[in-house]
Amino acid sequence: MKRPQYWRSACAIAVTIALTPHAYAADTDDEQKVERIEVTGSRIKRTDIEGPSPIQSISKDDIANMGFDNLQQLLEKMPANGAGAFSTRGNSQDSTANGGASISLRGLGPDATLVLINGRRVGTSAFAEGITNSFVDINNIPVSAIERIDILKDGASAIYGSDAIAGVVNIVLKKDIEGIEVNLGYGDASGSGYDETTASLVWGVKSDKGSASIILDYFKNNTLAASEMGRFGTANQSPYGGEDFRSSRGFPGYFYVDGVKTIDPDCPPENATASGSCLFDYGPYNLTIPAAERVGAIGQFDYHFNDELSAFLEVSVQHNTSEAGGAPTPLDEDAGLTVPGSHPNNPWGKDIEIGRYRTVDAGARRWDIQSDSMRLVAGLRGAINEWDWEVSAQKGRSESTQSGDRTQGWVRTDYMQAEIDAGNYNPFGGTTNPQDVIDRITTSLVRQGVSNITSYDASITGQAFTIGDRDIMMAAGAEYREEDVSDIPDEQFQRGLIFGTEAVSAAAARDQYAAYVEFSIPMTDNFELQLAGRYDHYSDFGSTTNPKIAFLWGMTDALTARGSWSTGFRAPSLAQIGLGPSRESTFFIDTYRCAADGVDCTALDYNTEFAGNPELDAEESETWNLGMIWAPSQQFDIGFDVYSITQDNKIDKQPLGDIYTANCDNQNSTVCERLAPQTGQALGPISVIHSSFINLSSQEVQGVDLSAHYGLELDSFGDIKFGLEYSYLHSFEKDNMDYTGEYKFPQHRWLATTNWQKDNFAANVNFSYIGEFEDTPDIDFDGVLDFEDNQSRMVESQLLVDMSGSYRFNDTFKLTLGVNNVFDTDPSFAIGDGDSDLYGYVISVHNPMGRYIYTKLSMNF
Repeated sequence: MKRPQYWRSACAIAVTIALTPHAYAADTDDEQKVERIEVTGSRIKRTDIEGPSPIQSISKDDIANMGFDNLQQLLEKMPANGAGAFSTRGNSQDSTANGGASISLRGLGPDATLVLINGRRVGTSAFAEGITNSFVDINNIPVSAIERIDILKDGASAIYGSDAIAGVVNIVLKKDIEGIEVNLGYGDASGSGYDETTASLVWGVKSDKGSASIILDYFKNNTLAASEMGRFGTANQSPYGGEDFRSSRGFPGYFYVDGVKTIDPDCPPENATASGSCLFDYGPYNLTIPAAERVGAIGQFDYHFNDELSAFLEVSVQHNTSEAGGAPTPLDEDAGLTVPGSHPNNPWGKDIEIGRYRTVDAGARRWDIQSDSMRLVAGLRGAINEWDWEVSAQKGRSESTQSGDRTQGWVRTDYMQAEIDAGNYNPFGGTTNPQDVIDRITTSLVRQGVSNITSYDASITGQAFTIGDRDIMMAAGAEYREEDVSDIPDEQFQRGLIFGTEAVSAAAARDQYAAYVEFSIPMTDNFELQLAGRYDHYSDFGSTTNPKIAFLWGMTDALTARGSWSTGFRAPSLAQIGLGPSRESTFFIDTYRCAADGVDCTALDYNTEFAGNPELDAEESETWNLGMIWAPSQQFDIGFDVYSITQDNKIDKQPLGDIYTANCDNQNSTVCERLAPQTGQALGPISVIHSSFINLSSQEVQGVDLSAHYGLELDSFGDIKFGLEYSYLHSFEKDNMDYTGEYKFPQHRWLATTNWQKDNFAANVNFSYIGEFEDTPDIDFDGVLDFEDNQSRMVESQLLVDMSGSYRFNDTFKLTLGVNNVFDTDPSFAIGDGDSDLYGYVISVHNPMGRYIYTKLSMNF
């Protein structure tokens, strides 16, 4: 990986200037035009790339060398990425943001990482993940359009405002393009039906009066079905040393006969439990990686009226389609289904109630997801004397539609009851009912989400004043932003007619204004001090002010020290404020009912219903960073940074275990609602647990980053470049619990890269490593996290090797061949958490795809 070098390098400065949007300012000494650049993490334009905050910069060449055409797959390789990130991998009917993907720096969550495009904030996804987790969908950013990615590993609320708690990911798009570039690619995962097809066209022209560029991008991947995954595609992991997470909503199911729970006589013995449930393996029905197709276009235009005034315009549109799905509809006691004694297939000949059952004959549930996003930025920039200025306006909109029709397994309970009453639908014995009956019990559904952002900003940067012979540089600006979001489920969900699928309802809006100022003060010839502060006011929760102080100290020509301290904040997401009744399901053991009545003593899936909280306050954070860089030559540099982030007042779900412990031993609780108990029992089955979001938690993370680069010139044998990015998690504490080395929180992550070039040949070998971590945070699956009191097994570390080679035939054609996961390494086995990880591996940490072989053809004209 290339990163900014912290010594003065004319070559490095020239390269960075060439890649960065620019403005001109007069040099007072020699009256030559000096090009200044804005580095991520500072609003002050400067004539070099040195800065006091640690940045990992990933160039377009680095991206090409890694072989990924999907931004999420690229960013999940970065060691700074951690727990909380998600992708389309594992999209199911229970995911609330199907089709989206995110990044989570330091493992603090996607909502603690600010994602920018060309240094500007962008709108969030219309659908929130995890019910209320708002995020920027990085699937809307095509890889072919990226010039470089800057990962700022430092708090930046004093510069950029909300969300920049763990850091900033700034996507810098290609511009100043001349000519045409066409890229075609195809890749295939061996041993499966998964493949990817890519195509892009990059066009640009330049003149003295301005520039124009247009980028068109196409991406498509086919489905990697769970049924192709063998042991990693089943919910019953007990044969492999894991848990049996099969569902109690079975096919066949169980009933209540004279008020007594009675299993279907035709339930296979291997599926029957001691408490009278008939288990069902939903795993093979899921989509490990769902099919997706993305089409996007980006246009960037600059026009120079004169040397001091330019206009610019950015336009981007993106159309994404994908799918999600899971097993056939699961039904439980809340559905209120009954079977009359007159039903021709009723083996008991009396009125009975359906307990838990699954409509396998109606087929697996499938969603079709369509997302359309638009972003428009227009503005003016110029220079007056020593000052660069810019004003701009932005409009962004994201629309998402999630739909399913009657051929996709969506069963409506009132339709089903009518067919049972008529004696047409047979719920006994795992019977496959006639298609005409299935057509009468299924329905079509639509969920619609919209997210809007409108913003205006104005900024200046330049030389504020001089003290002695030292120029004090300053940046200042103001911003105004309006945001709104709505997420409307199908009214059939709201009427309680659709079961077994997590449903979300949300609607909220806010406006916000901010002002900021930043100073760069050269205290000596080799010591720079950065002072920054920002005031933000939100129409819902109020105001916050956040400062930052940082320094850069060139101790010698080869040794540089840097450090920073800042505070930050995250405004409550609109989904957290405006959430309507929304449900999710989790596996745990009903220990109270098990102890009282001797039933439900295994982990079963139960529903939790959430509601928003308009009284939420902003989350707050404090960050410090201290590092050193040793660069004895332009061929070698090594640096390390020690960091600490404390986040207080964190918005989170009320802990399920705490709610259960406090309320679920009471049959009449209104928080933990139970169905009526059977004769002779004290507690009925759990119907639903009510929860909400509150400012209840805190988390603190500390660690060390190490980065090193070495270039070796071998004369006639070419040039070799080595790179290393390493992240060590020293501690991660949340709510007074130590997560260090625990589930999803490995202490060690690193990425090592090797690039060899000779004439027209190039080869790359990359190694990515994820360290071991402890399995199963809720070891006895009672809904209470107990990993500090109990020791689970360890999830083994994983080392993946990727290789690629390319040859440029001439100025026009370049061919690349590559293999990711060369040794076809399986994901490390994990028992899982009883929630999202049910199939023998941690889906957000380890990619189950296996060996992937690809080829690409690039053409320049």
